Amino acid sequence: MTYEATRSRVETYFDRTATKTWERLTSDAPVSGVRATVRAGRDRMRDVLIGQLPRDLTGLRILDAGCGTGALAFELAARGADVVGVDISPQLIDIANKRTPNGLSGSLRFAAGDMLDLALGDFDHVVAMDSMIYYTQADICAIIADIAPRIRGNMVFTVAPRTPLLMAMWRIGKFFPSGDRSPTMVPHSPAKLAKALTTGTLRDVERVNSGFYISNALEFSP
Repeated sequence: MTYEATRSRVETYFDRTATKTWERLTSDAPVSGVRATVRAGRDRMRDVLIGQLPRDLTGLRILDAGCGTGALAFELAARGADVVGVDISPQLIDIANKRTPNGLSGSLRFAAGDMLDLALGDFDHVVAMDSMIYYTQADICAIIADIAPRIRGNMVFTVAPRTPLLMAMWRIGKFFPSGDRSPTMVPHSPAKLAKALTTGTLRDVERVNSGFYISNALEFSP
C-alpha cells in the first residue's frame, strides 16, 4: 500500500469511525480500564518526546505532525514554542481548535492536511507522536528524507515496536479484507530503520509499555 493510500485510510478511520472515541480518550472524561492504560501510556510518551527537545522552547518553530486533538501542541506552545499542528483528519483539528487554551506563551496554529506539505515551511524541530505507526519502513524513510532538509534541529517520532503481541496482531489483521479493517500498525525494528535511512542518523530513545499502549520513541538528526 502506498503512502497516499495509507494516509487516506487513516483519514477515513479518524473522521468517520473513531472521532468520538478519540475525543473521549484524549479528554479528562472517565474511560474503561483498557483505555485508561492507553491514556496513561500516551501521557508518558508526550513527556518522553518533549524531553528530547531543548529545555527552553521560546521562539522555536515546531511542527506537530499528526497533532490529533492537540495535547502535545498545547504543551509545546505553553513552553514558548511557535507551533504548527497539522493532521489529516479535519474532525480532530476541529476538536483541537475548540480545546485550545488561552494565554499560551508561544503561538499555535492548527491546519488539516499533509505533514509533508511544503507550504508549512521550515522548522527548528518536528514531533510526530503515533502518527507514523501505520506506515511501512519504505514510507517512513521517504517521509524522513522529504522533511529532513526543512529541519534545523531534530525530529522525534514514534513507531510500533516488533513485540510478539504486535507482530501477531499485525499478521492476523492481514487476513481481513482491506475494506473491513481499521488501519493496522506496522511493527518496526529501530535498528533496521536506522540502517534503511539514506540521510542523517536515528537514535532509539525509549519504549513505553502501558497495558494496551506500546510505542517506541526515536530521534532523527539530519
